Amino acid sequence: MLEIKNLCANVDGKPILKGLNLSIEKGEIHALMGPNGAGKSTLAKILAGHPAYEVTSGEVWFKGQDLLAMDPEERARTGLFMSFQYPLEIAGVTNRQFLEAAMKAQGKEGKIDEKMEELEIRAEFLDRNINEGFSGGEKKRNEILQMALFDPDLAILDETDSGLDIDAMRIVAKGVNAMRRGDNALLIITHYQRLLDYIRPDFVHVLADGAIVRTGGPELALELEEKGYA
Repeated sequence: MLEIKNLCANVDGKPILKGLNLSIEKGEIHALMGPNGAGKSTLAKILAGHPAYEVTSGEVWFKGQDLLAMDPEERARTGLFMSFQYPLEIAGVTNRQFLEAAMKAQGKEGKIDEKMEELEIRAEFLDRNINEGFSGGEKKRNEILQMALFDPDLAILDETDSGLDIDAMRIVAKGVNAMRRGDNALLIITHYQRLLDYIRPDFVHVLADGAIVRTGGPELALELEEKGYA
């Protein structure tokens, strides 16, 4: 589904990714871990099409198509979704307006009320501006609500567990696990093993100095939690 080949990228002229390779197939959950500054969020933003990140070499193929040649909105229509580490607040646009417009643009159908109930999001949030006045946990649940309704082929969760308490993490994980099928895939970017107690990955990768330096199963996350990245 996703094939990244020797990806190199700069931010403000500084090399961040230095020959990253990663392959994700349908039905798989991959966790990407590593120290601060390793390039985890850079990779996520490049996949989503953030204009501030310059790809200097390498290839990214998504569902057999050249992802790097697509505009961000085309990537979303093709089935790519990204949950941000710091979801933006958008004044003047309600959750209802955004969700209905985005679902229509992608040709998606879904029962918003049912998904909100599953994620323990209060009905009143639909008529509030996107993420405005939401707690950290509410913002993350709102992102997972979007993911559940858009039903992407590949979802990228960029440190979704950041700032969540145990109850919020459990709810978010429940929403993610409910989406898991044999025809989609998930890339989880995280610092900590604790989220992986709730969402069990098939593969765990260690990203260091711009490249994946180690790959293993779920047990690798436990080892990293105990011993660190050194």
